[in-house]
Amino acid sequence: MRQIDDRATFEQQWREWYEARERSLTDPHGFLAVTALHWLDAEPTRFDDAPGAWSTGEAGVTVELADGEELTVGGERRTGRYTFVPIAERGSVYATAGDAVVEVARRGGQNIVRPRHPGNRLRLDHTPTPAYPPDPRWVLTGRYVPFGAPRPVTVGAAVEGLAHVYDAPGRVEFTVDGQPLALTAFPGHTAGSLLVLFTDATSGVTTYAANRSLTLDAPAADATVTLDFNRAGNLPCAYTDLATCPLPPAENRLPVAVEAGHRIPHERISRS
Repeated sequence: MRQIDDRATFEQQWREWYEARERSLTDPHGFLAVTALHWLDAEPTRFDDAPGAWSTGEAGVTVELADGEELTVGGERRTGRYTFVPIAERGSVYATAGDAVVEVARRGGQNIVRPRHPGNRLRLDHTPTPAYPPDPRWVLTGRYVPFGAPRPVTVGAAVEGLAHVYDAPGRVEFTVDGQPLALTAFPGHTAGSLLVLFTDATSGVTTYAANRSLTLDAPAADATVTLDFNRAGNLPCAYTDLATCPLPPAENRLPVAVEAGHRIPHERISRS
């Protein structure tokens, strides 16, 4: 456990993290606004929640817009037949249609369309995510151990039959109550940062069963990293079945109870 000199500042910074996560989740076009997950094939198909007939092929995703239908892509109005530029794995392009946003994405080697509507009931009915109170006990110092070369790691997904492949640059070693533990790390969203996906002894009991995620700042010059499990967050699949979130690699199943961070969302509690 790291020494926390100013408890009030520590708790305020955690509150800011928590509220930022809630704002992202409940954004008018955030994940709670997703109304469907459409898997595309070569046959043009129309959907109730997005304009046009959608298909995919060697050129990428194509939409055929009928008279009176339009999308705005990259700030430009599109009508008729439009083909999106090829989308990289885990990439997304967003088109607008009225007050809706249509996400065109590639997941697990397949192209998808995922419309987002501000009036979706899941978004409107959302209750703030339950969380453990911030506790300095769960701010740990670890050590980053890079691999000789990034290792491709294949993990499952929240959607059955889908897989994700990440290049893991290394692992993070740390201890909890004297017990040595380690987590395989994936590249984070900013330069040098790391992302770990994990489950623990609370998973499926007080926290979401499939996964939680933790972002780590870039390792210091002496390879130390801070693991603040108070910021262990739910991925979108904790709230909706319309997400394709990755699952943790097998070695990231911690045998300890990490009683910190996000708990099971009300959206899942109400379905059980």
